[in-house]
Amino acid sequence: MSTLADAVTELETLYDPAWAESWDAVGLVCGDPAQPVRKILFAVDPVAAVADEALAWGADLIVTHHPLYLRGTTTVAATTFKGRLVHRLIKNDVALYTAHTNADVADPGVSDALARAVGLTGPLVPLSPAADDPRRGLGRVGSLPEPTPLRDFVRRAARGLPRTAGGLRVAGDLGREVLRVAVSGGAGDSLLGTARAAGVDVFLTADLRHHPASEFAEASSSGGGPALVDAAHWATEWPWLADAARRLTSGLAARGINVEARVSETVTDAWTTTAESMTPA
Repeated sequence: MSTLADAVTELETLYDPAWAESWDAVGLVCGDPAQPVRKILFAVDPVAAVADEALAWGADLIVTHHPLYLRGTTTVAATTFKGRLVHRLIKNDVALYTAHTNADVADPGVSDALARAVGLTGPLVPLSPAADDPRRGLGRVGSLPEPTPLRDFVRRAARGLPRTAGGLRVAGDLGREVLRVAVSGGAGDSLLGTARAAGVDVFLTADLRHHPASEFAEASSSGGGPALVDAAHWATEWPWLADAARRLTSGLAARGINVEARVSETVTDAWTTTAESMTPA
């Protein structure tokens, strides 16, 4: 019988908690290490809809990318939505585990899966390498199979990522040819300068704010810097789930431990619709 301790050991082999940022909150949130684990659900966000899916499927463990208590807490009372989630999971013997910035910088990690989802082929290298290991780090840089107009790359990226209400936003000449691409799963405007210095043709990430993106686009238009593609935060991290599930199950199988893993298809992006898509009253 596989246990939660077995799953946690394998997860922390793949995504060492020591790689996480100092401000992050990764690891086991709730669950008894001795409890049996047969079914594992992977999701981006630890929210009620994901708990619903886990319970309906009979999952014993939920692995999420985003932490439930990123900024800490002094209570898990069921008077809060996070407390209610913890109570519900514990009552139903469902454990919760988080791999966040340690999964972002892993080799392979979140941005590797994103790069493949949007069409990058061949070797990938970190956009911002880790100081202690240049194979790890934030973001990835790679190439498309051949030079492609920006509009075609954006269409390819849209097909490769899960659909969200906001879709993809683009800054740049749609007719320009792009070949070398940088990507970073999740909020990436802290890497704008790094992307420009890397000499890529386009940078795809999420959560780009108006002023940094505007200034970057203005500088790029006159200096030949990268075009920008801004996707939904959730969508840029979702491709990692399948890779993490596969690596966990294969790692456990190599130790003679068999579990079933499933990727949640529940869209937990914060934005659910746009005014333009609403049916007129």
